[in-house]
Amino acid sequence: MIVERSMNDQYLSNTYLVGDRAGGVGAFIDAGGPVEPLIEVTEQLEITPTHVLLTHHHFDHVSELAKLTARWPDLAVLIHPLEADAVPGATGTIGAGERLKIGELDIRPLHTPGHTAGMLSFLVDHEGTQGVFTGDTLFRNSVGGVRAPGHTTYQDLKDSIMGTLMELDRRTVIHPGHTDPTTVGQEWETNSFIRVWRGLDREGSSPCTALGDPATLILLGDDYDGGHKAWVRWPDGRDEIVPGSQVQTR
Repeated sequence: MIVERSMNDQYLSNTYLVGDRAGGVGAFIDAGGPVEPLIEVTEQLEITPTHVLLTHHHFDHVSELAKLTARWPDLAVLIHPLEADAVPGATGTIGAGERLKIGELDIRPLHTPGHTAGMLSFLVDHEGTQGVFTGDTLFRNSVGGVRAPGHTTYQDLKDSIMGTLMELDRRTVIHPGHTDPTTVGQEWETNSFIRVWRGLDREGSSPCTALGDPATLILLGDDYDGGHKAWVRWPDGRDEIVPGSQVQTR
């Protein structure tokens, strides 16, 4: 399996080209750009792309979609049905329970809501080697937030990670929507959010102010950009994952 990545310098968001082999076929996963390096790779390796698979609708993951469809007008652009109206260039939808066969690639969409309602992760298998493209659900040493446009809940995000992504084979490579790759096994052992969810580390209990309101700081973890992501609990018992920059300890 060929996996090539291009990362947007401003948003640190990833666009991927996944191909079965040189001279074969493939798909793009997300389209936040810059897509030009990936277009060059497709030409060098003589890969014919047939699809663009979108993890979700946010601008930093779809901003250069038009450049791909201008180069290959017949590309099928697929996204979860809940988010299709948010991406004018989408040509169809795909959801959990469906499968795509692109050349020698077996692609299974996994519904992993939380950051958005229609968030998809794409599990790609090629001759027994697996990679999962997790969008903004799970990152290296961090997790997605639940304050972005179209978000659902903390519980959805936790269930998506612990009940779906962490159930995959430990050797599965995670290709996140932002910055660097990791593996299921590595995140199971070292991701601070997952360690607390597993009961290995204790929840925090420090009073804080989050987004201007009083809360309890359960965990101040890493974020993909070198900053922090915070798990907070509101006075009514609700939990949320919010930007660490929006949290002040008292």
